[in-house]
Formats: sequence, C-alpha cells, structure tokens
Amino acid sequence: MQKRTGEKGFTLLEVMVALAVMAIAFTLVLQLFSTNLRSIAGSADMTSAVARGDARIREIASDGSLTEKAWREITEDGYHIDVSIQEILKERTDNLPVKLMEVSLTTYWVDGRKEKSYKLKTVKMVDKTPSVEKPSTL
Repeated sequence: MQKRTGEKGFTLLEVMVALAVMAIAFTLVLQLFSTNLRSIAGSADMTSAVARGDARIREIASDGSLTEKAWREITEDGYHIDVSIQEILKERTDNLPVKLMEVSLTTYWVDGRKEKSYKLKTVKMVDKTPSVEKPSTL
C-alpha cells in the first residue's frame, strides 16, 4: 500500500503504542497515590500513639510519690499501654535524700496485620522520706 499524497494522520500501530504508554503511566501514578495514602494513615496512627503516650507519661510522672510497680492499660480506642516504674542508680543515690525513678511507657497498636509499638522513658527525682501532712489548725 502506498500512502497517498496529502494524507495526514497516525497509523493504528502508533495509536496503540501511545495508549499503552499512557495506560502504564496512569497505573504508576495511581500506585504512587495509594502508597502515599497508606503512609499518611500510618503516620496518623504513630502521631496519635505518641501523643497519648506522652500525655500519660506526664500524668504518671507528675505524681509526687512514685513507687516501683508495673501495669498494663487499654485505651478506649484500642491502644495497649505498658507502664513500669523502677528505681535506678541506687548505689549512687544511697547517701542522698532523693532517689531516681525511671518511668518507662510502651504503647502498642495494630496497623493492618502488624503490631507496632513506641517506647517513651523519663526519669524523675523523688524524695526518699515520705511527706507527712500536718494537721490543719483552725
């Protein structure tokens, strides 16, 4: 077949190749968007877990009379929180009127099929002698 003079246009093969290239590019762009959305959802879970853990560890550390103990909590929205309080550096604080208490908090949550966790620690100085409240006088 000879091409007639003056005719312009694309052959069927050129059109099919162009459509195939466009389909591949479109598929790659959609995969990038879905990966980005999964990353955003994962970072939202991590941010929520860290914010909850930070608020809880501040609440625990604000207690003036920390004692050695450990417990587990479950929040309303499914986060599991493990808390442990223990005295550290005992040999270095024997001669001091204070002791150092380490508060360790680990937050667990489920992301899809995986269990994820985040651990926070803080140290608080606590008086060794228990505070005795004076009776109020009127």
